[in-house]
Amino acid sequence: MKNCLSFDDVLLVPKYSDILSRKDINLKSSLGHDLSFDLPIISAPMDTVTEEEMADAINESGGLGIVHRYNSIKEQVELVRKIKTSHYGAAIGTTDEYETRAAALYDEGCRIFCLDVAHGHHVLMKNALVRLRTLFGHTVHLMAGNIATLQAFNDISDWGADSIRVGVGGGSICSTRVQTGHGIPTLQSVIDCAKSDRDTVLIADGGIKNSGDMVKAFAAGADFVMCGSLLAGTKETPGIVLRSDDGSPPRKIYRGMASREAQKAWRGKVGSVEGVSTTVPIKGSAKDTLHDLEWGIRSGLSYTGATSLSELRSKSSFVEQTNAGQTESSPHALNRF
Repeated sequence: MKNCLSFDDVLLVPKYSDILSRKDINLKSSLGHDLSFDLPIISAPMDTVTEEEMADAINESGGLGIVHRYNSIKEQVELVRKIKTSHYGAAIGTTDEYETRAAALYDEGCRIFCLDVAHGHHVLMKNALVRLRTLFGHTVHLMAGNIATLQAFNDISDWGADSIRVGVGGGSICSTRVQTGHGIPTLQSVIDCAKSDRDTVLIADGGIKNSGDMVKAFAAGADFVMCGSLLAGTKETPGIVLRSDDGSPPRKIYRGMASREAQKAWRGKVGSVEGVSTTVPIKGSAKDTLHDLEWGIRSGLSYTGATSLSELRSKSSFVEQTNAGQTESSPHALNRF
């Protein structure tokens, strides 16, 4: 039986660095063609994370926002119509009216489609990728997922995906592994899928808790990372601000799209429940959050002496840490006082 590594199981080895300023580090990454981004972070297509305000905010910070699909076609088109920046993506499914949704978004100017399903290594994904490529040719970027294995990465690449979201069951509000017993730690999936000989872009998605996890994902072979919880609660996320009478800090709802609450809201019925709904504290602007993440990533690269993501991948090396090492790796003074 294979042992699998999660983000907390490993650390990157500090190495000699001649980097004089973290400003000299280049974080650019590309989705291919002319889709280059200064910040390799993508916001998740969730109804409590990415609508037009988040798409604008993350684009201004150098990253990419994917507008969620959990609404009517008309409502999603209205959302993308409000986006002020040129680079954004929109999520679609692989069943029902996905062709009609894609065509409406295309007519509005969208050129990045995220085929957003929980289990991407599936015949419906194959059919949708082939069909969309037939309809739009290479005028669109097709982002597919989620998947967890090298075989799935290679198959979806061969079916026509330009980029693939790697990670099953690792999201902070995902209960797929509990509900179904299936999944692989996201870091291990990234390590495995990075062995592919295809040139498809790899997006690490799920289980990323901080900038350190992002650096580990890049070192393991990811070109981009996708995050939801790290952006949840910022002022640009959809949803009302919840205030209580007891003086506690204001909060916003953050929920998995397979949660009972989300399923009821967007399709009026509940199937397999593979997510949860919760609330998170308001934490200011997405721009500030992304700034902190960016500088955490820059610092991470500097510890390996790498000035780019590709150099990080070639120079970095991992070590496994024990449970005691994991405790030591976090600020632990608070546990003693």
